[in-house]
Amino acid sequence: MLGLTNTATDRTYLGKEQRKSVAIDITAPARFALSLILVFALAKLLVTAHRHLPGSPWIAFAFFGQDALFAIVTGPLLALIARRFPLASWSIYLLLCVYAAFNVPLTRALSSPLTLQIWQAAGGPLADSIKHYLTATNFSLMTAVLFTGCISIPLVKRIPPHVGTPLALALLLLGACAAVVANRVETSGLDRNPVLAFVASSFPRVSPAHTSFDWRKSDLAPLADPDLSSLRGSMVDRNVIVIALESTAARYLPLFRPSACASPPGNLLRDPMPTLSALSQDALVVDNAYCVYPESIKGLFSVLCSRYPAFDTSVERLARSRAPSMAEVLGTRGYRTALFHSGRFMYLGMDSIIQNRGFDSLEDAGAISGNFNSSFGVDEPSTVQRMLGWIDIRKPGDKFLLMYLPIAGHHPYDTSQPGPFPVRTDQDRYLNSLYYGDRSLGELFTGLKQRQLLTNTLFFIYGDHGEAFGQHDGNYAHTLFLYEENIHVPLIIAAPGRLSGQTRLQNPVSLIDLTPTLLDFLGIRVPRAFQGSSLIDHQARRSLFYTDYSLPLVGLRDGPWKFIAQLGTKRTQLYDLAADPNEKTNLSLFLPDRVAGYRSRLQNWSAAQKALYRN
Repeated sequence: MLGLTNTATDRTYLGKEQRKSVAIDITAPARFALSLILVFALAKLLVTAHRHLPGSPWIAFAFFGQDALFAIVTGPLLALIARRFPLASWSIYLLLCVYAAFNVPLTRALSSPLTLQIWQAAGGPLADSIKHYLTATNFSLMTAVLFTGCISIPLVKRIPPHVGTPLALALLLLGACAAVVANRVETSGLDRNPVLAFVASSFPRVSPAHTSFDWRKSDLAPLADPDLSSLRGSMVDRNVIVIALESTAARYLPLFRPSACASPPGNLLRDPMPTLSALSQDALVVDNAYCVYPESIKGLFSVLCSRYPAFDTSVERLARSRAPSMAEVLGTRGYRTALFHSGRFMYLGMDSIIQNRGFDSLEDAGAISGNFNSSFGVDEPSTVQRMLGWIDIRKPGDKFLLMYLPIAGHHPYDTSQPGPFPVRTDQDRYLNSLYYGDRSLGELFTGLKQRQLLTNTLFFIYGDHGEAFGQHDGNYAHTLFLYEENIHVPLIIAAPGRLSGQTRLQNPVSLIDLTPTLLDFLGIRVPRAFQGSSLIDHQARRSLFYTDYSLPLVGLRDGPWKFIAQLGTKRTQLYDLAADPNEKTNLSLFLPDRVAGYRSRLQNWSAAQKALYRN
């Protein structure tokens, strides 16, 4: 009897232990999952706390769905690893917490978690910009996320199994619903889990497809711009200076927004670039010029070679393009050619874009040296003096092409001298930086005048891309969105002594049109490999642009219409810039046919452009 009783007791005890073991096996993945969702949800709340969020019943599913899906998949994997390698599972868990914390200040600043493209751009030249965000607030937010990660596992262990498992299933439901409601709420990319965002950015966004089509052809009638045919070949004996103004958006210059400024263009209280405004009084002013990519290096390629870059395509692959550059074409016509950059050629593969492109001389901050050095480059006066020195050593009578790439205007907007604008915000520092760069333009023009070269030179001055200061929620810097503040840039063509009075052009223009127009003015045949067209050819053309630093966005300007689409989703934006220049009223729902046509055109253009660089 005793033996039987003991056996029954043992069985009862073993049954309890087995049931307990089963409960542990079931709840361990749930505990990991619940801990991860606590960490990533807190990080998401800290990122979105100061943002304007859409009023929608789907908002929780939209913003936290990816985090829930990541947690419910990763939790069981960590539990499985913990069975044999508990230290490894804890290490992975802590690394995920650190990564979530690291992404908080990054996403607050850029409205995007870390992507492969952002990681590749964060090199040494941006050290000063990165230091700008090492603030007590950001350290506190990161600490809060890390602290939550450390205490969440012990806290979650206190949740009874019969409660924890249903919570984990609720996370699964939340993650599943996220895919269904993804297009119902405009999240500007803030819905992405930082781990999944980085992984997704490592895969191609666009599949190549060989298609031949005139992607820029518009069905709209061109605006009544002045006839420029008399300028074809009219600058044949002139030197050429091309200036790419760093991070200079048209919206901050009264020259391009006269209604925003009641004062005269030269008033320092209103105009951050009075020298440029003075030059424009006898020049062609293009009111609606657009960069093709809101970043300097690929943007430079598009100008030099009059070709679009492409999604998922490195600058090294772009550099192998057979299209000749502006410098190569002019070099064959006897021009001496040089490019001077106040920044550093090593940044983002710029070396590969400019090497073997026909420049006789190439100098950056390392060669120039200067009186003021930052991580990004040297002071503009030093670069100007270096350029004037290069002009002085050329042979008398030699025509030249000089390309100048200043860095004034680049974040963190440091200058060696104070500016005229009272500093209250980053935008004020930016305006002072533009003024500082503009003053160096004045020194260049004075130097040319002293050498009796000013009235024998053709100038093309443009912004390489824009700069944003929250005009749209979360839109800061320049690379991540396609709003006007990111891509609408100044473009001025001046020929002192030849062009008299200010002539304004209203039709949309792309910066890939710059080199064809320049060659047309000089009477040089435009190479067939160019994708741009001369402004002298009066026709309605669309301006196409894209960005892939964060979300894969494509867009176009067609007459008054501005269209933006996020590839891989149904998200679109359509604006009538004539009535809505600040892009506040999305008309996509009201004009579905126009939206469908624009979306199809941009998807096919993106695929065809990528196919050009496959070999």
